Amino acid sequence: MRFNAKDLASLARRPSGCFDKEGKLKICRVVGDEKLIEPRERWCRLKGNLLFLMKNKSSEASEVVILERCWIVEFRSKTDVSIVLKFQSGEPDLYLEAASKPECESWAVALGEANSEGLQNKIQQLRRLIMEIKEERSSDEARQFLPSSQVDSLGEPQFTSIQRIANEPKLEFSLACKDLVAATRDRKLNTFIQVSVVHPAEHILTRYSSTEIVEGTRDPLFLTGVTFPPEYPIYEETKIKLTVYDVKDKSQDTVRTSVLPDHKEPRADVGRSFLGCTTFRVGDLVKSKEQQLTLTLRTSDGGKTVGTIEVNLVKMGELEDGETDHITTDTQDQKFLCFLPLKSRSRGFLCATCAHNTENLEKMTDRQAKEECALVRECTATEGISGKDNLPSLNAVLKNPICKLYRFPTSDNKWMRIREQMAETNLSFHVPKELINLHIKEDMRRNQELKDLGELAPHWDNMRKSVIAHCDQMLSMYQDTLAELGKHTGSSFKSSCSKGEKTLEFIPINLHLQRMHVHSPRLKDALYDVITVGAPAAHFQGFKNGGLRKLLSKFEAERRNTGYQCIYYSPENTAKAKEVLSNINHLQPLISSHADLLLNSASQHSPDSLKNSLKMLSEKTELFVHAFKDQLVRNALLALYTARPGCVLKKPAVPRNSAEEGGDLQHQDHPSQIKRQDSIPHHSEYDEEEWDRVWANVGKSLNCVIAMVDRLLEKDNISNIKEGENDPSAADCKVLHTGGDWYEQLYPLVITLKDCMGEVVTRAKQSMAFVLLQELACGLPQCLMLTLRRDIVFSQALAGLVCGFIIKLHTGLRDQGFLQQLHTVGLLVQYEGLLSTYSEEAGMLEDMAVGISDLQKVMFKVIEAKSEDFLPIITGRREHYIIEVQLPAKMFELLPQEIKEGKLLRMYPVLFNVGINEQQTLAERFGDTTLQENINQENLELLKEYYKLFTEKMPPDCLPHFQEQNDLKGLLENLHQNIQAKKRKNVEIMWLAATICRKLNGVRFTCCKSAKDRTSMSVTLEQCSILRDEHQLHKDFFIRALDCMRREGCRIENVLKNVKCRKYAFNMIQLMAFPKYYRPPEGTYGKADT
Repeated sequence: MRFNAKDLASLARRPSGCFDKEGKLKICRVVGDEKLIEPRERWCRLKGNLLFLMKNKSSEASEVVILERCWIVEFRSKTDVSIVLKFQSGEPDLYLEAASKPECESWAVALGEANSEGLQNKIQQLRRLIMEIKEERSSDEARQFLPSSQVDSLGEPQFTSIQRIANEPKLEFSLACKDLVAATRDRKLNTFIQVSVVHPAEHILTRYSSTEIVEGTRDPLFLTGVTFPPEYPIYEETKIKLTVYDVKDKSQDTVRTSVLPDHKEPRADVGRSFLGCTTFRVGDLVKSKEQQLTLTLRTSDGGKTVGTIEVNLVKMGELEDGETDHITTDTQDQKFLCFLPLKSRSRGFLCATCAHNTENLEKMTDRQAKEECALVRECTATEGISGKDNLPSLNAVLKNPICKLYRFPTSDNKWMRIREQMAETNLSFHVPKELINLHIKEDMRRNQELKDLGELAPHWDNMRKSVIAHCDQMLSMYQDTLAELGKHTGSSFKSSCSKGEKTLEFIPINLHLQRMHVHSPRLKDALYDVITVGAPAAHFQGFKNGGLRKLLSKFEAERRNTGYQCIYYSPENTAKAKEVLSNINHLQPLISSHADLLLNSASQHSPDSLKNSLKMLSEKTELFVHAFKDQLVRNALLALYTARPGCVLKKPAVPRNSAEEGGDLQHQDHPSQIKRQDSIPHHSEYDEEEWDRVWANVGKSLNCVIAMVDRLLEKDNISNIKEGENDPSAADCKVLHTGGDWYEQLYPLVITLKDCMGEVVTRAKQSMAFVLLQELACGLPQCLMLTLRRDIVFSQALAGLVCGFIIKLHTGLRDQGFLQQLHTVGLLVQYEGLLSTYSEEAGMLEDMAVGISDLQKVMFKVIEAKSEDFLPIITGRREHYIIEVQLPAKMFELLPQEIKEGKLLRMYPVLFNVGINEQQTLAERFGDTTLQENINQENLELLKEYYKLFTEKMPPDCLPHFQEQNDLKGLLENLHQNIQAKKRKNVEIMWLAATICRKLNGVRFTCCKSAKDRTSMSVTLEQCSILRDEHQLHKDFFIRALDCMRREGCRIENVLKNVKCRKYAFNMIQLMAFPKYYRPPEGTYGKADT
């Protein structure tokens, strides 16, 4: 062979980046299996089909090997780090030894692809692909030469849709490989399949998903399937590309799945090698007789077959007939799945399979087959979940679903199929915006009430001006926040990276529904829902001084003990004042409206209408009178009178029972013996008993109205009887005459009632506004900042609660026991916290505890939707909210009569927290864990109260059939013992609380700082535990199922959504502090922003 020595020497000296591969190898010539000389270390550089051998990296090339008409074999040695190049020319073989087995395999692949024959195969394969693309596009190009009329008649390219059930995934299939060929003979493959989609309209290849890694077999059966959600644009013409990789280093293999943002390609893959790929049309799979495809895997150049791959259509809820699957064990105790064909497949669910040598299996006796194959599937028809077609309102609040498909073996040798789903919700923004809008209206109304207090003494007037100025600033902040949220477009969830943004501080962090749909033999389909959300906390405000629990306690102590220039009212009294004001604003217009209806009935001389109007008026007026039956109003009126520019008291200006009801007057700078100005009409001196008389006048006026109506109705009955007996026509004239009499006689009494009520309203509003003035003045500006912080935390908590309630209502719509429990007892809402009690997370936990406790003041009401807008409606004020959930008419009819009539549904939120990370280790050894212990103990008592209510009000048969009350008693006692034990990182507390919640038909929440990493570990562990405990997951597959869900499930997609990286934010040192089952599989964690 002729060559230019200078050119070769120049090529060998080029920079390192110019070579296909380079590195140190030990090299010598061999004949047969004997080395001619001892291997010597050389620096090797590979460029194209030329291998340069050099003494060191900077020296000249001492030898050049041309890699043509040669092949690679393994050298027989125990180390498996050497290969041999054999040449057709008969010259001595070249022995190459690497430093490690992975390095040896890497050189074997590179040298095997270096010859020109491999390059020619690649070129031919690329030519074939180009021709295929040209054929597909030929019809589009031909359209350019058609007349415009013909082009118009053709319209847009039409693609064939896939027939499917409403709200079910468009396409689901599972995968398995057989007879895979490794780069080296003795290597045991660790394989996974990457799934990519070629859209027919765009001809763009998009990475979609991948399977889990199956280790140690050349016939892998993958437990992770592929699913396309209902809205995914997939058609029969769509092509699916399947690429099989061999993973050499799992710690490096983290970028494998999902659609990447902005259509960008991921970084170069590391820690793996390409085995082969294949492509199929979706229509071929869907229309195939057995709904199964067996495809040949080929290398990238298309010249070499490296195995086969089976693609099997999956339909949840349908089973195949007469087929058995098995578990067997190879000589290295590596478990894998195989398949023994018995009958032809039927249409329906078909799981992917792979086999050992089928001929050998067919020769087995039944007994031998059962001994070697532990998993034998029996196929039984199961019942699907009811109400799949009743989902319009649920789809209105859930967005961007992600679906994953698995199939796992059970302990009784059958298959179960699991569909894991995750969806975000537009309630993340809808609820906070509604809530902020209510805050703005409430604060504007409060500011106006403070302005309407009238003239005050200079000290109190200056105080009022300061309070109003601060309140106006806070009101402006709420308005700005609402305006910014109104501009928000795009994703309907708040990522963990945005938790510190001021404009998004009212939005819950990473709020998602996590759902597991289990289809197992002999059992009905089951749904398990968990709401995952970041701990409700004010991240923008920070945690330097702790969270709400500490801040509120400290603020209340300072407000009580410090000599402020105001009157101290307890939190209970200020809450009562807000309730009174709310009742006034609610009842006064109702009473006025019913009084007008009463007069209208009187003018029409309608006895029945008159009775109904009087009944409604009486009920509302009695509620109105009862609202002021409190010593606080009387004391506040006296305090307000003393704050006027002048006052004369018959009695000392100290409210009665001030220690209990009103508080102490402190630092009053006005004289007590000056003639007061005309602030309370008709009296030159203030009389404490005056309020009692004014308040009682409302009741007396109502009694007068009732007596007059009774008298009119009685006279009318007597008159009608007499006139009807004598002359019917005279009776008709009497009706016209007495109609005017009724109105004239009732009108002055109704006006008196309205006047009395107006006087009561004026005085009560001013007195309660004065109480609120004291509350605000005693703590400016801390009071308003705490209110803001509490609003932020509550907004995040409420958004999650509304989402959880709507999901639970939809899933339990046909469960009469649950619906009865809902309106009779209320709904249990159980939060699982994973926050530590160290550093900032302790402050987050304090915020979270208060926010969840505040959910007790929320009540739900289910109403029939009058339009296609199913979003919930929020009404109320800070101390009491009502959430109106809208259902379509068909779903609304399924509800019990009590709920349809508008009965308010109570919530019972409980929180149990156990820190599991390395910071909790520091807190347990060097810090303080009393916060966690106190929260768990307090909420245990709340849980016991709910269980007591449940047992008192509900019949025993309302629990699900597989549960008994004795089980719940035992679980509660076990939970109590674990909380009292004060064991470090006692995660059993969370497991027990979650189990109790599910048994009591409650709503489950799981929270950590960002609902991304620790939450993912907890949710996946809970799902696998449910499969093991409730659906008989095979014990040998528990860890593998757990790894599947964490590596390829919805939670790793959640990580990708939040931080644009498929890595849980853990490192090895952190995970050493985690409980065993909360550690992710290798290769799924590393450095990532949280």
